[in-house]
Amino acid sequence: MEIAANLHRIRQQIAAAAIAAERNPADVRLVAVSKTKPAVLVDEAAGAGQSLFGENYVQEFVAKTLEVIAPVEWHFIGHLQSNKVKQIAGIVSMIHSVDRLSLAQEIDRQWGRIGQVCAILIQVNVSGEATKSGTTSEEATNLVRQVALLENVRICGLMTMPPFFDNPEAARPYFRELRLLAAEIGAHAIPGVSMKELSMGMSGDFEAAIAEGATLVRIGSALFGSR
Repeated sequence: MEIAANLHRIRQQIAAAAIAAERNPADVRLVAVSKTKPAVLVDEAAGAGQSLFGENYVQEFVAKTLEVIAPVEWHFIGHLQSNKVKQIAGIVSMIHSVDRLSLAQEIDRQWGRIGQVCAILIQVNVSGEATKSGTTSEEATNLVRQVALLENVRICGLMTMPPFFDNPEAARPYFRELRLLAAEIGAHAIPGVSMKELSMGMSGDFEAAIAEGATLVRIGSALFGSR
């Protein structure tokens, strides 16, 4: 019951943040971050109406997909090594964390083998923190141009992780920068590229992210409890 109650509360908060930003709440999707959580909790959340889940670790994720009973949609949101792409090919509908051409090329290769196209987001390290993955804001457009030439991947937008702040409002400039970068890339009208999706905002700052245009918010601890 706790997960159902948490889910209801989070959905209300998402809707309220969207309305406050004069946005349609339906334009913001909740990615339930289920990393380190057992399959039974994924099924419980799915039973409460959540259909989209995000995972960070390939080995754990692949094992979990064999245990989850509910028909759910999976996104991969963590740092991804090229040599592990093969294991998730065809299982995930979107990868949020593409930060280099070599990774995009391997995704293209593995999805091509199964005759499918993978939706991806380009991860941008807007804060410039050494501990975070992502291409730079300066290099993002060039990376998008290169990746857009691959047949079996489709760029749908951008993703970022701002620095951690006790005050969520402090993260807003980073979310704003990603939104402006997406608009800038979109203005180039690169064939086959969409900047529709902005994956940004987590349990502590998703309302600030929604205020700046997030379409995918990645929420784990507020839904499932702390790890």
